[in-house]
Amino acid sequence: MLSETHIILVVLLIALIFGAKKLPEIGAGLGKGIKNFKSSIKDAKENEEEHEKIENKENKQ
Repeated sequence: MLSETHIILVVLLIALIFGAKKLPEIGAGLGKGIKNFKSSIKDAKENEEEHEKIENKENKQ
């Protein structure tokens, strides 16, 4: 597990590499990517459930 000092060092290294002005843009991009990923997983699960319901109805007939 990372200690607080390790986390601070990683953040400082990232700030040095990308620059302080780019960090909010990188964070926003990461947030959007995670949001889209979660949304696509949710949609896939909903589609799978609908498909299973349709199959169950067809099998009953």
